[in-house]
Amino acid sequence: MKVGLERLLADPALRAPLAGKRVALLAHPASVTRDLTHALDALAACGDVRLTAAFGPQHGMRGDKQDNMIESPDYDDPALGIPVFSLYGEFRRPTGQMMSTFDVLLVDLQDLGCRIYTFITTLLYVMEACARDGKALWVLDRPNPAGRPIEGLSLRAGWESFVGAGPLPMRHGLTLGELGFWFMEHFKLDLDYRVIEMGDYRPDDAPGYGWPIGERTWVNPSPNAPNLFMARAYAGTVMLEGTTLSEGRGTTRPLELFGAPDIDAQRVLAEMRAFAPDWVQGCRLRAISFEPTFHKHVKTLCSGVQIHTEDPAHYDHAAFKPWRLQALAFKAIRRLYPDYDLWRDFPYEYELGKLAIDVINGGPSLREWVDDAASAPGDLDALTRPDELAWQGERQRRLIY
Repeated sequence: MKVGLERLLADPALRAPLAGKRVALLAHPASVTRDLTHALDALAACGDVRLTAAFGPQHGMRGDKQDNMIESPDYDDPALGIPVFSLYGEFRRPTGQMMSTFDVLLVDLQDLGCRIYTFITTLLYVMEACARDGKALWVLDRPNPAGRPIEGLSLRAGWESFVGAGPLPMRHGLTLGELGFWFMEHFKLDLDYRVIEMGDYRPDDAPGYGWPIGERTWVNPSPNAPNLFMARAYAGTVMLEGTTLSEGRGTTRPLELFGAPDIDAQRVLAEMRAFAPDWVQGCRLRAISFEPTFHKHVKTLCSGVQIHTEDPAHYDHAAFKPWRLQALAFKAIRRLYPDYDLWRDFPYEYELGKLAIDVINGGPSLREWVDDAASAPGDLDALTRPDELAWQGERQRRLIY
């Protein structure tokens, strides 16, 4: 398999439309070739690409910020002497001065296939800016490691944010290039848009189902995205950011586990399996103890659960439902500990006056289901399945693989 960056580097004909143009690159640490050369360095080595600027999303172009919601500054690249603008600093959208530095923007970002991952909102923002200013935008496509499955409620109108670019379900099942086509249509963007497609990409093939296991090195697209298995669980475990439970930041397996000092993981697991046995399928769940070295419950022993999707013999890609699984964990905790202080109240991604869990889910429905003592699994399914079915049809015409 070749990612879009590698095809662009290998084929002068693909690069030909860039001749005489000022080119900028939006990238991050995982924007690498198979031999782990960063995209900025690889493009700079091409004699026929004139790089004049670069952009970094959340966590930076080269990866400078470990924790979540920590801004990055602008700087000049020491080797190339070009400005590197932060799109997660003073500004989230490119300014007019930033836009004046290029004619064509190349976007090479490894996504995780989840609505809340801020790189897709950054893609939308730069697409809108390029459409407004008459600039061209090319996506150098990469795999969606979460694969094609769709899951979760779609974001509701009025709940748009930096972690909610539009009415997508939590797990959208598109590559970044495909998602750009959907943005073009949904937001009616008049944009010179092009996707440099991957070569030999087979998103339905086992054992990777979207990520070519054994073919490519995993490079963290953000500091707490350490492996494919986190990417598989992320559409569910990201909701932990809106709770008082630890999502494992400060451990070696962030966003593959959850826990707190004042819960009993064995009881939580038993309640999950009894309340909605279908929602714990496709993976293995293990009660664990862990002590975060930073972030929530720092240096405090937590009782928790780890979600295992590593073993091909026990991972079922179609059956695994990470969003429902994590919702079920919240429900089990609420049933076992009715007065548990579960929902974290703080400005999440600069959204004021809204609970973080609602910002993450694009509306209050998930939280209301958890907090309703009378609600059953079928009630959440009844809310969610129409969204999933509608998205299945809507995205179909945007698939390019």
